[in-house]
Amino acid sequence: MEYKKLAIPDVVLLAPKVFGDERGFFMETFRQDEFVKYCGNYNFVQDNHSSSGKGILRGLHYQHKQPQGKLVRVTKGEVFDVAVDMRRNSPTFGQWVGEFLSESNKRMLWVPPGFAHGFYVTSEIAEFQYKCTDYYAPGDEYSLVWNDPTVAIEWPVGQDVPRLSAKDAEGRLFADCPYF
Repeated sequence: MEYKKLAIPDVVLLAPKVFGDERGFFMETFRQDEFVKYCGNYNFVQDNHSSSGKGILRGLHYQHKQPQGKLVRVTKGEVFDVAVDMRRNSPTFGQWVGEFLSESNKRMLWVPPGFAHGFYVTSEIAEFQYKCTDYYAPGDEYSLVWNDPTVAIEWPVGQDVPRLSAKDAEGRLFADCPYF
């Protein structure tokens, strides 16, 4: 596995070594000892799997009292995945990073606790899987609005308007969000 720190160094892009031939492929998707070395000493307690159609934007979600770190990957299709630093004392507070994750590039993104997270589906369908460092806490979830002008994420939506859940459409502006 290769580990690459992004413009926000706590967010790490993981690129597995893929071994394949005409029969298919093999890759390690997680190794605790390497993860601790390159990303930090976290334990995962919950795995999630979602399926979404083209043009759907999920997020930007985070939990405040029970923050979750997420190790995310796409096993079908492609998404543009985004992490926004919500940590008030961080030198990258309010900044974002984004990466394309897909079934073909097999890359993963480590989004540590203290970040809002979301993704936009660029393929016809995408299956998105992720490991979490804390359990889902429905009463503790917040949504940063996807098009906040302060954060100014450059989503690859073109002229299209993303399809959002009602909860995400009512997301908060960055200035109104609780920070860490």
